Amino acid sequence: MKVSIIGAGGLVGSSAAFALQCGGVVREIALLDVNLEAAQGQALDILHGGPSTADQIIVAGGYEHVADSDVICITAGLRRKPDESRLDLINRNTDLFVSILDEIKRVGVKQDAIVFVVSNPVDILTYVAADRMGLPNHQVIGLGTQLDTIRFRSLIAQQLQVPPTQMSALILGEHGESMVPIWSSATIGGLPLDKHPAWQPNLVNELFTRTRGSGAEVIRKKGGAGFAVGIAIRDVIESIALDSQRILPISSIQQGAYGIRDVALSVPTIVGRQGVVDRLEIELWPKEVQGLRNSGNVLRQTVNTVLERIGRG
Repeated sequence: MKVSIIGAGGLVGSSAAFALQCGGVVREIALLDVNLEAAQGQALDILHGGPSTADQIIVAGGYEHVADSDVICITAGLRRKPDESRLDLINRNTDLFVSILDEIKRVGVKQDAIVFVVSNPVDILTYVAADRMGLPNHQVIGLGTQLDTIRFRSLIAQQLQVPPTQMSALILGEHGESMVPIWSSATIGGLPLDKHPAWQPNLVNELFTRTRGSGAEVIRKKGGAGFAVGIAIRDVIESIALDSQRILPISSIQQGAYGIRDVALSVPTIVGRQGVVDRLEIELWPKEVQGLRNSGNVLRQTVNTVLERIGRG
């Protein structure tokens, strides 16, 4: 499998490439960036680690690599400011994103290629990509709340001093201010969260607030997020490459789950080689369903504004 990463000269794209190298699942990783020298430097640095990681082809170049790629991962975008919401990025990032989509369409893609959007605001741009690319909707996905979900799990595990890999919890909805924590299905090693001796109900607001502010906190402290988002990207691409059909909270255009349609947001999604295999409506508390629908309404308003500005594909 060949993966092209657009925006690979930056922190997110290069972190994704490194995570894919360490995962050792894909055969070829192509790094693309408007700053070709930066992409070449990242590719060379990753190439040097090959003897201790995986037998892969690591290259840097232009959009010619897109034409035979199985996954086209778009990470390019302007960096979010510490006090700026992801939705505030829309006017600064949409034009750049549309120009990338136009270049992808110019060179063409494989019939079964997956377009994987990471650039923020990811739910809005996932919808734009699906609208403009002319691919079946199941082949256009966004990272969605997969990153928020692993952040959420890591913080709960740290608070309770339990192994992070045994922590299961979800964030659904928008990758942004209206994201929804799903406490109803949270477990540790298969046991309900509230049965753990260290759990305290008053941790609910604290842990979710920390999760929702994690991105801004990392930006404030080190300038930008990279490592965790790289791992989140790898989670999704590995499920595609192996057709492992993992259930992941990724963003795609909804077709009725929880009564939500015609907007891209995250629900539990079976991810395989074709992209979205299916969406699952797991049982949620009523307030969680209400939160999801609110997320859809918030995003729908922004999508309408964006489409009025740029026009439909």
